[in-house]
Amino acid sequence: MSLQIELEQYRQTLIVRLQGELDHHTADTVKTRMEEAVMRGNVNHIIMSFKELTFMDSSGLGVILGRYKQITARGGKMVVCDLNPAVYRLLEMSGLFKILSIQDDERKALQSLEVAL
Repeated sequence: MSLQIELEQYRQTLIVRLQGELDHHTADTVKTRMEEAVMRGNVNHIIMSFKELTFMDSSGLGVILGRYKQITARGGKMVVCDLNPAVYRLLEMSGLFKILSIQDDERKALQSLEVAL
């Protein structure tokens, strides 16, 4: 299965919606598209929505960690939301919950960044 990437900018927040599988085949594409969007736009924060993500491996963790470092270096925050049980467990086991904010859905993620709709 492939991966579909939807990027939307809401105010100064980049919302990234992933559908499909985030693995070693698709990680570079996600990384590049997110980096370009952050550098091109007036982006201070990132929300990653995994509502339609069916699989993620360690390559996906690398994408998340890399974009986390990129956005926090700019003084921003990263929030992940809409986690299915398998992705939740992977993030939990990796220790990323210690640095990432987790929210139930995009609306709560935006509210946590104080850029609510």
